[in-house]
Amino acid sequence: MRFDSQTPPKGTVRDWINHRADITPDEVSHFFPDKGTTLTWGELRDSARDVAYRLTALGIDKGESVAICKPNGRNAIICLFGIFYGGFRATPLDLSVEASQLGHSINHCKCRYIFLGKSQVGLFGAALSEVDAHPCTIPVDTHIMFPGAGKLQDVALHDITADDHALLMYTSGTTGVPKGVVHTHASLLAGGWATSIAHDLTSEDRAFCVLPYYNINGLCVTLIAPLISGGQVAMAIKFSASKFWQHCEDYEATWFSAVPTILSHLLHSDRVPNEMCKNRMRFGRSACAPLAPEVQTSFEEKFGVTIIETMGLTEAAASILASPLPPKQRKLGSSGIACGNEIAIFNHKQEPVKTGMTGELVVRGPNILKEYLDNPEATKAVLIHDGWFRTGDMGYQDEDGYVFVTGRLKELIIKGGENIAPREIDDVLYSHKEVIEAAVFASQCETHGQRIDAAVVTPVGSTVSGAELIELCKSKLGPYKCPDNIHFVKELPKGASGQIQRLKLKELFSE
Repeated sequence: MRFDSQTPPKGTVRDWINHRADITPDEVSHFFPDKGTTLTWGELRDSARDVAYRLTALGIDKGESVAICKPNGRNAIICLFGIFYGGFRATPLDLSVEASQLGHSINHCKCRYIFLGKSQVGLFGAALSEVDAHPCTIPVDTHIMFPGAGKLQDVALHDITADDHALLMYTSGTTGVPKGVVHTHASLLAGGWATSIAHDLTSEDRAFCVLPYYNINGLCVTLIAPLISGGQVAMAIKFSASKFWQHCEDYEATWFSAVPTILSHLLHSDRVPNEMCKNRMRFGRSACAPLAPEVQTSFEEKFGVTIIETMGLTEAAASILASPLPPKQRKLGSSGIACGNEIAIFNHKQEPVKTGMTGELVVRGPNILKEYLDNPEATKAVLIHDGWFRTGDMGYQDEDGYVFVTGRLKELIIKGGENIAPREIDDVLYSHKEVIEAAVFASQCETHGQRIDAAVVTPVGSTVSGAELIELCKSKLGPYKCPDNIHFVKELPKGASGQIQRLKLKELFSE
């Protein structure tokens, strides 16, 4: 096995785990700051292989879903890689969703076994009460407690290939039923490879992971990419603004992956990295949602850490676009250029548009999903001619190949027949120094069909008023694109990645 910047990796996740353990068995692969524990590549291989044998002894078929209901941590990573190693379909469950959605995922994936964390027992029970599913649980606390010992010496692992199912991850969605995205070993590895080549990752790099592994960013970007590049990972249980920079310092991180809301919360925190940490940190990566230029420039000025804007999707194993690293050109407001795949902008007839024209972003490459599980209609709707995948995101590409994402098709506000992209208004709201989070969304209006509303989060003790924010938008965008109402909230609804879910805001305030 070898890392080639020109060619997607061959083989399976099992092959790459074996490869890392063979060449550097005693090198630490994963640090877990919250518990002070570690894994070496050798320990990861041995533990994953043991899990694989035990799952095989239970009679689980190749490609069958094995679910995980547990937050970030050492045993969660062992379970995840153990499922990959055994040739099963890892199905990490989103712990941020409501019980009904979690129950749907458990029922839909048809898993017979699920790794269950001690603190998730209540959530799991509530989820099962919503559906007719009865998976066996494998308790995971200090140890992974398999039912029965079994005769492992008589067990042979499944033969697996790059085209076999490796991952089933449910879209966070904003409304409706989540779809199950199926990735093969090949597309999963290609996603990690795309991240590696986009950011010039090497075995000298160490990622700091604060996103959950049950989100495609946390999984592909900060777990699979280091598997390909040979780097290391420090994985927190969850994001903490108060501990973030201290963990970066203690575990000598050279990069991190986050989402715009995390960057904004860090920006409004009084914690700052020390000089050694800033000098060591090559970049921070922003993904999952467009990054407001004001947040990016303010972050870089305050912390002295370069922020690289990117774009990815669950269906693309995380990476689609990435801004180049300095000294190459970055463009504020752009998610960057294609990395490891091809991109294009199509019109409503699914034809390419001219440079600078707005349309739907489409992508094709080795990192694209195989299918939506048991949903051929949805698969057919997004996998169109010549292998292109429809992202559902609107944007345009400039003459240098940089893509500017303006919003989601389904989130466009149609006011008096005019299409208005929420992001344009978001960016203005984020320019106010007391706005931590902002999301613009559509509400019903008898006069114009839809009106513009916004929900914002401000610091405790903030005195900013809705009228002040409305006036700011009016001065920057004119009265037509100005919000009619500003809703002050304690927090905005988000998916596992931290991405704000606009359509849930629309539902919430319409009620």
